[in-house]
Amino acid sequence: MSQKITLIALIIAFVSCQKKETVEKDKIKIADWLIGNWENTSTEGILAENWQKLNDSTFSASSYFIKGKDTLHFENIVLAQKGETLTYFATVKGQNEDKAIDFPSTAESDKQLVFENAKHDYPQKITYTKGANNTLTAEISGKLNGKLSSEKFVMVKK
Repeated sequence: MSQKITLIALIIAFVSCQKKETVEKDKIKIADWLIGNWENTSTEGILAENWQKLNDSTFSASSYFIKGKDTLHFENIVLAQKGETLTYFATVKGQNEDKAIDFPSTAESDKQLVFENAKHDYPQKITYTKGANNTLTAEISGKLNGKLSSEKFVMVKK
């Protein structure tokens, strides 16, 4: 009888480990809609984000704003799943000694991703929303100089 109980316990442990590993890799799949090249062209310039899948737990992107021939903003982004946590890492050239700032996810769905870091100066919140007609809205928000601030950027998939 004890051999049967031991065998059942081992089978349950094995199945549990298999399921957890699958869940860990599956969580980032909810963000697959980010993959691709996104762009917003306006009179102010061109804003673009280019997302790619590096492996089954990591996406990367470059985000930049160009006005004329000048790159006014350049950022490297890594979206990584470690365990059951999805985290957005942003590295802005010339800021924070070129070190990444982490924004753990606070909400994930097949249409929206929300990342927050209350300790960051600005933004404290980054939201990506999948829209109709191959659109993506990126929003940064939080307190800036003691006042609530929010900026939205609507991009179209290219």
